[in-house]
Amino acid sequence: MSTSTPRFHHAWFIVAVAATMRLTSSSFRTSSSILIPRLVEAFGWSYGAVGLGFSLQWIVSGLFGPSVGWLGDRYGIRRVMIGGALLFIVGMVLTGRMSHLWQFYLFFGVILSVSMGVFQVPLTAAVTLWFDKKLGLGMGLLQASQGVGPLIAVPIMLLIIEWFGGGIPGVRAAFWIPGITGGISLLLLIRLFHNEPADLGLRPLGAPEDQPIRQLQKGATASIRTKVFLKEAQRTSAFWNLIGIHFWGCAGHAIILVYLVSLAESRGLSEGMAAGVFVTLTVVSSITRFAVPVAAERFGSKWAMGLCFILQTVPILLLFFANDPWHFYLFAALFGIGFGGEMSAFPIINRQYYGSGPIGTTYGWQMMGSGIGMAAGSLLGGQLRDFTGDFNATLVLSLVLSLVGVVSIIMLPATSHHLIPHWEDALPQEARSTSAT
Repeated sequence: MSTSTPRFHHAWFIVAVAATMRLTSSSFRTSSSILIPRLVEAFGWSYGAVGLGFSLQWIVSGLFGPSVGWLGDRYGIRRVMIGGALLFIVGMVLTGRMSHLWQFYLFFGVILSVSMGVFQVPLTAAVTLWFDKKLGLGMGLLQASQGVGPLIAVPIMLLIIEWFGGGIPGVRAAFWIPGITGGISLLLLIRLFHNEPADLGLRPLGAPEDQPIRQLQKGATASIRTKVFLKEAQRTSAFWNLIGIHFWGCAGHAIILVYLVSLAESRGLSEGMAAGVFVTLTVVSSITRFAVPVAAERFGSKWAMGLCFILQTVPILLLFFANDPWHFYLFAALFGIGFGGEMSAFPIINRQYYGSGPIGTTYGWQMMGSGIGMAAGSLLGGQLRDFTGDFNATLVLSLVLSLVGVVSIIMLPATSHHLIPHWEDALPQEARSTSAT
């Protein structure tokens, strides 16, 4: 039987399935700028109170990041995702039934956030296992799906809210309908996903033809590999710095994502025009979510990330003077470049620093920084807006947070060589990959 590499590798099908799951599970989170004004209007809650719910969501998903990453590395992503899909349905349905603020915090901020964390951390880590080469392209396609999500979710949410008469009935329907249909779609898609190429008797895309096909993500082998790899990775300064970088970057852009529509409407833009600004930002960010991982793999992640952080920082200055629609659209285009690329290079820099190890737990720690950063940004942004009565102090905070991220990236080591090239030496022979045997 021929062992030649097929023209169409199954890795691309896995990327397509993963991208669809990411789009389905994360669209509501990335559309918060549209949801917040509707929740404030429907239930009479303050911006700060609603912002706390989104902050809680990011905190919970962030704190669960290392745990769900470990579970994915240890037991396989499919098992973890089934639980995530069920939680998605439960969280969306219960959120649609909420009447009190504490219910919003519990159903949306806790239950739904755990589900979203499942489809963020282990899913990304699992896709990396399918690529020995062209990981940048694979990650670009996956990350772009998260940017496309709001383009689909925003019109659907607005249409559902309007169809059901707005107010509380419209908000309820906007959670129920996508929650049930999306959850069922996730369960069906999980059946098409596989943890690693060896499950189908394949090698990763681009792997040498003489590389043995071995399952490394099951049983005792997965357990010891995950434990040893994390221990070695945590000894590097980059492990901890990347957590901080994700915190600073996400705290900075969370403020913009959550409050951009409200800011635009407060400066005189219509509801539709303000939504158009947000859509423009997501369209541009989708392009850079795709392009930056490809560039990072080819030219190095450190400077690709640094450039994106700068482009996330400088355009904020425009918002201090923005009053006309074109000001906001210009901002959305410039900021979208930086925002889209800022986080999409993280899987690539993990590969460049740590090789093909089980990065689920490592990436989970970084997503913990991201989650806490998103929480801090949305919470402090809302509180500052409520306290001062406008968004100027909130914008200053966003600017400073992103600037700290730029400085942190400068302190990273070069990505031209692995930081722990011999970590598998601590493994028993049967748990090592081909490169170490």
